[in-house]
Amino acid sequence: MKKILKWFTPVLALGVAIFIIFFLISINPSYEQDYGQPLTHKSEVLQKKPQDVWLNHFSKTQKLGYFYPVNEVFIELDLDEEIVSKTTYKLSASLLDPYQLFCLKEELKQHSLKYYLVREKNRVELLIYSRDVDRLNSLVRVLKNYQISANVELFKEDT
Repeated sequence: MKKILKWFTPVLALGVAIFIIFFLISINPSYEQDYGQPLTHKSEVLQKKPQDVWLNHFSKTQKLGYFYPVNEVFIELDLDEEIVSKTTYKLSASLLDPYQLFCLKEELKQHSLKYYLVREKNRVELLIYSRDVDRLNSLVRVLKNYQISANVELFKEDT
């Protein structure tokens, strides 16, 4: 067994070397290729034929006065509800000093109303749009305690 292992390593190394030599010879042939002609660069402009797009076919078709509806859309809505105009009210109040503004903001937090402040040079005006007229009238009564004059009007939208 020792004799076989003693000669196995050199035989294996010789086999691998022969394999590598045959491999290198097979990928590098011994005959020379003729590289006599230099490479030349040819630049040719290829004219592309215009491609026919299927939409162009629809735009050119005029059979019996009918044109394909390429750009037309038809939508039909079936609404079950009646559209009812809802009355909206506007509360407006002119504010003179920062204390009134502070009191007003605290009351609006308690009433949980959204408001809009319009600030101009010398005055600040509060606008509240709501459909609940009773809620706006109760706010007007509370604002009188802070000496803030406010009035509720019917709001007309410009349509």
